[in-house]
Amino acid sequence: MTLTTLPVETPPAARTRRARPLAGLSPSWLFAVPALLVYAAVVLYPSVVGVVYAFTDWSGVGEDMSFVGLSNFQAILGDEQVMGSLGNTLLLTMAILVVQNGVGLLLALGVHARLKSRALLRVVFFAPVVVSPVMVAFLWKYVYTPDSSTGLNGLLGLEVDWLGDPSVALWSIAGMVVWQYAGYSMVIFLAGLEGVPKELHEAAMIDGAGTLQRFRYVTWPLLAPALTINLMLSTIGGLKLFDQVFAATNGGPGYATETLSTVLYKQAFVFGKFGYSTAIALVLALFVAAVSLIQISYLRSREVAQ
Repeated sequence: MTLTTLPVETPPAARTRRARPLAGLSPSWLFAVPALLVYAAVVLYPSVVGVVYAFTDWSGVGEDMSFVGLSNFQAILGDEQVMGSLGNTLLLTMAILVVQNGVGLLLALGVHARLKSRALLRVVFFAPVVVSPVMVAFLWKYVYTPDSSTGLNGLLGLEVDWLGDPSVALWSIAGMVVWQYAGYSMVIFLAGLEGVPKELHEAAMIDGAGTLQRFRYVTWPLLAPALTINLMLSTIGGLKLFDQVFAATNGGPGYATETLSTVLYKQAFVFGKFGYSTAIALVLALFVAAVSLIQISYLRSREVAQ
């Protein structure tokens, strides 16, 4: 009698266990490789090459260049235009930091109230954020027209050359930046306000706390994370401000509104000092990174303390 051996089918679980080593050959992070390669080619490689150019006298055209060591950085310290633009950049940053976040917080508190039109107001206040900074600059050039019959002068009855007067131009630039991005700060503060439990306000009201006391002791401490984000974004945006200045005044009148970003642009594309402009860009990048690290460390410690 002949015995017939039937084929034994492998259970699905066993097949899965055998296939698992093959699956290990294609880890999920490999899906990020194309994006990482693009990022490396577009961001990392130019950044590294730029650091090398900062130590040369390359003009930006051709291959003729020589290594100059720290000469570019020594020239920065003795360049009055660069030092003046650094002062302008810091003043702009401080003005934007304080006013933009103050206005953004007031707007957030206003639209957070139980108003029938609060949804519409949120859209209206946030709308300037999505407009191109160059378009905003050209819009405000019309608003700032020195003609006393139109624009801001016509509205206020003044005769001020908002962008032509060196003592006013820098603050006029700050005003247009605040107008555009106050809505962005508002949205971040509004997200923080939405996270404040209503029970805390109700408990404070039962204890007899007024509106200002509830804001000071309940709302404000819980807004610390939103404040940290807003201050960081405002600081970084102010330190690298370029579009509005370039489109509205091109650094003028004279050097009254010149910032580090406009100076390095002109050094590279107007005067052909690509190596020198790259050195300025490197200093700016390190300065922004240092300020950001100090700021985030202090603000995070403040959040923990509260």
